[in-house]
Amino acid sequence: MGVVSDGTTVIDNGAVEGVISWQSVTTGTTLTTVAGNGYPVNTTSNACTVTLPGSASVGDTIQIVDYAGTFATNNITLTSSLDIEGSTDDKLLTTNREGVTITYVDATQGWVATSGVNSGDQAIDPIQYSVDFLVVAGGGSGGSNYGAGGGAGGYRTSTQTVNGGTVITVTVGDGGATAGAIAINGPRGSSGSNSSISGSGLTTITSTGGGAGGTPTPNGAGLDGGSGGGGSALEPNTGGSGNTPSTTPSQGNNGGTGKSTPATPNYGGGGGGGAGAVGAVGTGPAGGNGGNGTANSITGSSVTYAGGGGGGTYSGGTVGSGGTGGGGNAGTAGGGNGTAGTANIGGGGGAASVAATYNLYAGGSGGKGVVILSMPDASYSGTTTGSPTVATGVSGKTILTYNGSGSYTV
Repeated sequence: MGVVSDGTTVIDNGAVEGVISWQSVTTGTTLTTVAGNGYPVNTTSNACTVTLPGSASVGDTIQIVDYAGTFATNNITLTSSLDIEGSTDDKLLTTNREGVTITYVDATQGWVATSGVNSGDQAIDPIQYSVDFLVVAGGGSGGSNYGAGGGAGGYRTSTQTVNGGTVITVTVGDGGATAGAIAINGPRGSSGSNSSISGSGLTTITSTGGGAGGTPTPNGAGLDGGSGGGGSALEPNTGGSGNTPSTTPSQGNNGGTGKSTPATPNYGGGGGGGAGAVGAVGTGPAGGNGGNGTANSITGSSVTYAGGGGGGTYSGGTVGSGGTGGGGNAGTAGGGNGTAGTANIGGGGGAASVAATYNLYAGGSGGKGVVILSMPDASYSGTTTGSPTVATGVSGKTILTYNGSGSYTV
């Protein structure tokens, strides 16, 4: 940059400071800009990536204008090795008939918009891309003794457009704890905890923990949840309601009712509800099977999540099996502890079974939940907390699997 005899400042490319040198209309998919120039860009046929200078002096300016009124259809992506509006992220021009002046201000903020026409809410928009979410809550624990299966954690999916710089907060719910080998009429176990994703500009997705399975009277009813816990073999023996609170699509199903008046000396607890099916009812000779879960291929392979726990029996009846998707099996017919729901799949815990001698056994704990994000490889920022498992190149997608709470910055 220099000063001529009349005091006019001349920038390095020979243009006069404050006077823009307009270039021919650009129609290509890429454009490398020079300070002091103005560029009419025609995106009728394609989007265009505009590279701002990687070396600049304070006050350098560039102007870009939408030649054909098509920036909303085919966006301009602004990129530079210097910051743009204080961030290393690329930015977008997305408004038809937009014109914007971009000025280099300093090393902290880099290139910023200093004026604009027809620019909507802001002249330079954050970069956007689509993220797929799978959110599975923790499963409920199974009932002790001849109790019922725990309900699976709520199962929800979502696809949302995210803006650059957005922090997505991830919460992964624990499975419900067992109450242990308690008295026949003791307290039931616990429901699972919620899992969720949230962030500025996002629709928050919350999956509800699975309901605990019932334990013989007075705690025989299954609890409501993402999927409901099954009802005990003794009254009150109703299964808990799934999809509680209600979501669309449904996040889970009801638990099965227990059998309180046996045709034989056997009693059967209901199976816990699963993401894909209701828990089966208990019968005179058998505990109900847990409801099956739902398969999802967000990781690149089909995995079934959120199966309900199997219902227990009294006096040697047939025990309930856990539903596909991590539901725990009930304890053995001669007396045994229920199996825990599978961790990081959100399965409900299996109920305990007892023999006629009334030895005490514990229901299985619920399986912990999981949250999974999938996005284009080219868009992945690499900025995470909570140590998710990161898999890249899965059909062009990066997959983040959170087995514990954390965050991702777009």
